[in-house]
This record gives sequence, C-alpha cells and structure tokens, in this order.
Amino acid sequence: MLASRPDSGKNAAIAQIGQAGTGRRLYDSQAQVVSAVARRPFRPQARPRQGTPLLDDVLITGVGIVSPIGIGRDAVWSAIESGTSGVRTIDAYASAGWLAPYGGQVVDFDAKQYVKPRKSLKVMAREIRFAFAAAELAADDANLEEGSFDPERAGVVLGAGSMYCDLNELTDAYRECRNHDGFDFSKWGAQAAGQLFPLWMLKYLPNMPACHIGIRQDARGPTNSIVHGDVSSLLALAEAAEVIRRGQADVMFAGGVSSRLSMTDLLWHGGARLAQTDAPPSTISRPFDADRCGMVVGEGSAMFVLESPQHAKRRNVNAQARLAAVANRSQTNGKRFATPSEAIRRALTEALQRSDVAASELDHVNAHGSSTIEDDPAEATAITEALGAADVPITAPKSYFGNLGAGSGAVELAVSLLAAEHGMVPATLNHDRTASDCPITVASELLPRKSSSFAALNHTPTGQAVAAVLRAE
Repeated sequence: MLASRPDSGKNAAIAQIGQAGTGRRLYDSQAQVVSAVARRPFRPQARPRQGTPLLDDVLITGVGIVSPIGIGRDAVWSAIESGTSGVRTIDAYASAGWLAPYGGQVVDFDAKQYVKPRKSLKVMAREIRFAFAAAELAADDANLEEGSFDPERAGVVLGAGSMYCDLNELTDAYRECRNHDGFDFSKWGAQAAGQLFPLWMLKYLPNMPACHIGIRQDARGPTNSIVHGDVSSLLALAEAAEVIRRGQADVMFAGGVSSRLSMTDLLWHGGARLAQTDAPPSTISRPFDADRCGMVVGEGSAMFVLESPQHAKRRNVNAQARLAAVANRSQTNGKRFATPSEAIRRALTEALQRSDVAASELDHVNAHGSSTIEDDPAEATAITEALGAADVPITAPKSYFGNLGAGSGAVELAVSLLAAEHGMVPATLNHDRTASDCPITVASELLPRKSSSFAALNHTPTGQAVAAVLRAE
C-alpha cells in the first residue's frame, strides 16, 4: 500500500481508497469516488518550488491508446503500417435504418482487463473506461511505477466530450411519465428520477474520466478537464505542459476521450456533415481527396505521460518526444458553423515561431482533415499560407477511424508519434487523388521520416484552432 503523510486529513479521503498491489488506486465501491471527492477539502494549486526553473521543453515518456484500429501501441502501429481501416458497419444502426450506419467503433475492448475491482465499472460510461484503460497503458509504457514520483506533484488534464447514456437506461423513467396524452413533464423530477440508478449522473459527467484516472494513478496534484469539442485534446496537452513548466508538477497525465457514436448525439445533429454513401465503410473517410463526400464519426482515447526533463532523468527513462510549443487562436465566423481558416493559419504560424522551428524543417503536418466538402479546402489553404514555400507532407489520421470528437487530437497525435518512432510519416488512407481546391501535398503512402519535428492541428466549426509542434526523439 502506498504510504500517505499523516497530516490533518488532507490526504485521508483519497488514501482510504488505496489497496495493496501495484501502488495504483483501487476502489472498494463505486460510492468511494463520490465520497472521496466530496470530503476532500479545497486546496489551492501548489506554488512552484523555490528555485525551480521555467522549463523549455516537456517530455512525452508514455503513450496509451484505445482506438478503432487497435488497443495499445503495437496494434495501432500494425494497422497504420498495413493500411487497415477501423471504420466498419455498425449492425445496430444498420438494422435501425440510420442514414450512415458505419463508424470508427472500438471492438474487442474488455474494460475488465484494466479496471479493478470490476464493481467500479458501474459508475463508468464507455468513454470513461476508454480513458482509464489508455492511462493504464500510458503509465505502463512510461514505466511509471510505485515510488517513482511524488503523488503531490502529479496531475491530470483531460479533454472530454459530452457523454450520452444508452437510451435503454431511460426506458423506465420515460414510462413513469407517460399518460394518455403523451409525456407528462411534471412527473420527471418527482417520479421518474427514482427509476434511475442512484449514481447515474456520475457515469456521464465529462470531468469523471480525469477523476478516475487521478485516483487510480495516485495523482494528487493539479487536475482539470477541458470540454471544447475537437480541440479539447491538444488544449489538454498544452495545459498539462504549462503546469509542468510553471513548476507545479513533475508528471502529468494528458490526453482526450470521446465518442461520437451515441445515437442520441447523432439524432440531435440530424446527421449533419456525415458521409451518406453505399461505398464500403473502410473507404469512406478520405480527407482532401477529390471523391470525399463527408465525415465519418468514431470513438476512442489516447493518454500521454508528460514529464519534466529533470524528472525523467531521475527516473532514467527515455523521452519519446518533446512538446516544443502549442498555440491556440480563434476567430469570429460570419456563419454559425464555418472552418476557422484564419485561426488555423495563425495558430500554426505562432506554434512554429514559439518552437523556433522553420516550416521547411517540419517532417510532416498532422492535419485535422475531416473529409467534408467544405472544411478540407479551407484547412488546406490555411496550412499552405502558414508554411509558405515549404513543401511539407500532410497526413490525416481521421482516414483510419473518423472524427473522434474530443479524443481525436490525442489519438491522431499518437499516430504521428508511433510513426516517428518507426522512422516514418503516417500515410493518409483512401487518398487516390488530391482535390483541386486543396493546395497541399498529401502523404498517400508511408514515407521515410526526414526530420524530427512535426506539427499537429485541430479546429472546431465554431472558430477555435490549436497547433502543436513536437520533436520526436
């Protein structure tokens, strides 16, 4: 069991959850997540240690992935190397007559392999299970063992999306409110709520993945959740790095998780921007291609272990990459939903300036690449304007698994990291012919890596854009 300091209850609530074993946190019951958070007193963020220097680069020492193309680094790289898509027919949607009955669905995932004890699964939505497992894989990948870090100087920043419950969970509550005229809203609070699992809401709050990870990994330092659509993952990475740079932590778990496959979410959006075609599912997501016809959605998570160079050296672990810079920009769109091309250009330009990396020194750009008719040309033009005369290969990992929402940035970044580790630039799947209105050079096949630096981009249709520059080791 991990030892806790005998202070005045500061750590008692969380320490009670610890069990003998690996040193990571286990839960005695699902209620302990609630009680631990509720009893834990407010504590301002720790001040930087005296004499702690501001750090230039933050290291990535571990990667964990749960995705439609595999679970874990080996499975994911195998899919990238072989050009295997994770987009497949979803039988339940096909039988229901949904207009786009396919997506990037995670298969062969057994949460019981990662979540101990199993009773904790009762308060974990599918997305929480993904993030939890990805964090476990990242910790193992980083050799982050008991006693190798100070729990008070470890934290979590996670990008998450809205989590929608399975419609079956609301069936009894709905029936409780039915009458001969239809649905009686006045009965919802007084009667229908009693039909729900008492801790039902805790399964679907977007801050819960970070909470579960923090407890399990014994990360008691700064913890935050960022819910900002498709840019959530890269923003989480940026915030986690800044926590380390400010000297407030030595180790941070950062990444993102989301699922855009909930039928509630799909119906709410009315299938907007989705590809609707009878083509084989594995061929539908084709960013920047002349024959693209819309977006494919999916689900997944990736988590990273970030460390200061000093801490990684003390642990004697090697860096997989250095996070050189992250920049975010926004713009006001005349339309409600439009590609923020100016924000993309400015974010990438700023990230390159902050990292002191010239555009010509980039090995590749990992683009947002949504595969929609409207979005791809605007992003391609913005990238070209930011890169100037530099001819840099562009790759779009959404071609393998679709748009994962808040989890996209993390999973896409993990693809670039794995490719760099193998000395390659990841290919864009299903790319046969670059669209005439996309003035970029798309990597349609695996290319040999030419430099250590690469950039990653994500943006939202409401005006936000984020760019990150990393240096692979």
